[in-house]
Amino acid sequence: MEHRHAGAHRVDLVVYPGFKALEAIGPMSVFDYANVHLRQRGQPDGYEVRVVAEERGMVRSDTLMSLEATHSLEQLEQGALGCTVVVVGSRNIEKVLDASGDLVGWLERVGPTVPRLISLCSGSFFLAQAGLLHGRKAATHWSVAAMLQQRYPEVDVDADAIYVRDGALWTSAGVTAGIDLALAVVEEDFGHALALEVARDLVMYLKRPGGQSQFSVRLASQSTTHRSIQNMQQWILQHLDEPLSMERMAEQAAMSDRHFRRLFLQECGQTPTAFVESARLERAKQLLEENLGLPLKTIAARAGLGSEQALRHLFSRQLGITPQTYRERFGSRGQAKE
Repeated sequence: MEHRHAGAHRVDLVVYPGFKALEAIGPMSVFDYANVHLRQRGQPDGYEVRVVAEERGMVRSDTLMSLEATHSLEQLEQGALGCTVVVVGSRNIEKVLDASGDLVGWLERVGPTVPRLISLCSGSFFLAQAGLLHGRKAATHWSVAAMLQQRYPEVDVDADAIYVRDGALWTSAGVTAGIDLALAVVEEDFGHALALEVARDLVMYLKRPGGQSQFSVRLASQSTTHRSIQNMQQWILQHLDEPLSMERMAEQAAMSDRHFRRLFLQECGQTPTAFVESARLERAKQLLEENLGLPLKTIAARAGLGSEQALRHLFSRQLGITPQTYRERFGSRGQAKE
């Protein structure tokens, strides 16, 4: 059953000189596409996005693009804030943070009153500096996670999560993870079906759930430089539902078992067998997230695990939970079936 709404959710997108352009445009596009689909349903717009900066006017991003701030921080503090405030990140967060005392002070004052406060990527540093993440769990881009933890030891930094929600505070990993978070916001506000339509418009998966890793098997395979091993990784990913013995993989690579295993380990940091297991786990997780009515035995077969028992054993060993628990936690709310 879809959520209904009485009026548009106001989203105040906070920018400053040097903000990451894609982190601003990505979520803005999500909310805009949500409005398009709501209009097609004969419903009013669900989101009113306003660009906010220390002063009104054009604000230059980290690219050639600029955004026009139609509202100032002072205006919003004196008037009505949006029900959602989004603070984007910066490539040079330490430098920007040192020059953004007014923004930090503004967050200190208004942050506790905002119904939903979001930081994207290194934008988490602004929230942490304002004391809003004290004792809270937070995500950020993997490249600055250690710095965030060192600089703010009272923050529980999850260096691996795509995004984290802790009460009214939402924080995300870098750049495109802001789109994942925005889709999650749309799903919370207006339901799964609308979020799925927006994801399809953007040609992306609806979910890389908040608890998911920033690092995927497919991303890891793209970082391999050895052409033969890179080709083998792609071949493995295309044949996960088939038996993949060391002998078969070595034969496909036109190498001896020993040479293939040694070269794969050298290039990937894990054995071919470990890579296959990681890929099958990732495939099973995706199927559990997106195919809520699919029996576990079918998911096991499609992931190349052979049996439901093998699927349960893998999830228990790697994640410490059952496949069904994973489905209930990360599948769409209220739709899981067995």
